[in-house]
Amino acid sequence: MAKDYYKILGVPPDASDEEIRQAYYRLAHKYHPDKGGDPEKFKEINEAYQVLSDKQKRAQYDKYGRVFEETPYEKAPGFDFEWFWGRPDFDFGFDFEDLEEMISEMFGFDFEAQKRKREKKRGNDIEVELKITLEDALFGKKEKFKLEKFVTCPRCQGTGAEPGSKIKECSLCRGTGKVQQIKRTFFGVFTKYTVCPECKGEGYIPENPCNVCKGEGRIMKEEEIEVFIPPGVDSNQIIKIPGKGDVGRKKGPAGDLYVKINIAPHPVFKRKGDDLYVTLPIKITDAVLGGEIEIPTLEGKKIKLKISPGTQSGELIKIKKGGIPHFSGYGRGDLYVKLIIKIPKKLTKAQKELLDKLRKEGL
Repeated sequence: MAKDYYKILGVPPDASDEEIRQAYYRLAHKYHPDKGGDPEKFKEINEAYQVLSDKQKRAQYDKYGRVFEETPYEKAPGFDFEWFWGRPDFDFGFDFEDLEEMISEMFGFDFEAQKRKREKKRGNDIEVELKITLEDALFGKKEKFKLEKFVTCPRCQGTGAEPGSKIKECSLCRGTGKVQQIKRTFFGVFTKYTVCPECKGEGYIPENPCNVCKGEGRIMKEEEIEVFIPPGVDSNQIIKIPGKGDVGRKKGPAGDLYVKINIAPHPVFKRKGDDLYVTLPIKITDAVLGGEIEIPTLEGKKIKLKISPGTQSGELIKIKKGGIPHFSGYGRGDLYVKLIIKIPKKLTKAQKELLDKLRKEGL
């Protein structure tokens, strides 16, 4: 049975290249034999990474469940084939990448260089979910929580090199960050540029990689995060904290942290937009004759409210500005009190006699 490389690295089949790299570095650090890890497990992790980090091998693995080794072929008469700073690759197929290469050669536009510029070093964004109370949404609060993420390596300060070690030009790509391949298809011969596997497209490497981060310039560490929850925030609302995501490789800029808010259900109040709703039972006599009741508020205090004679069960009373503050402006929502007439299940003899008299009176 073929090995499940995605399962070995602990990533989903649709994982991005950066997610695969992160998983590999995390597991390699954990199972490295020099750190007392399992050599066989370390070998298996490396094998999985070698396949999933290679675009062509990964595509082949996704399609067939395995990677087929390259087979020798005879060079046809009149066909020239060259490879610079890498291993041979011969393909008679044609796909979108071939089209990119053809345009690159015809017009001098380097797609790979543009991709490297977009992806260079920046750390991943992180999304977390934070559960708060309805009271927190009313008053706002500062919340602290711990998050495991990539932080700057304390030993090399993000350079990826041992302290005192020099940074030198990559000998494989000669400082360009890319290697060149000449590829032959039925449509002709095209030049292809790929990210240098030695320096990961940076053009330079340290003479001695950092012993702690292994040249990454960052390590996984638990960090305490503080976020301010503003008044009026609602469930599924996202608060962005710039620069608090994963730190990028070798002093690359950090990604952002996105905090998704989840407000826990309240035992008394229901929220609809910025309005609050509460259900309050009242006595029959108060509903018929009128009276005064106490209404709870989310602030914790109670307010007194007069009930008009003849109040019906299910009637709504509106208390202005008794709700949640508006998130993006001034003011706040309203509080709606739903009055429900409470029917007693047990009556005293005197109460029954009184109600019987009222019934005879036509009430």
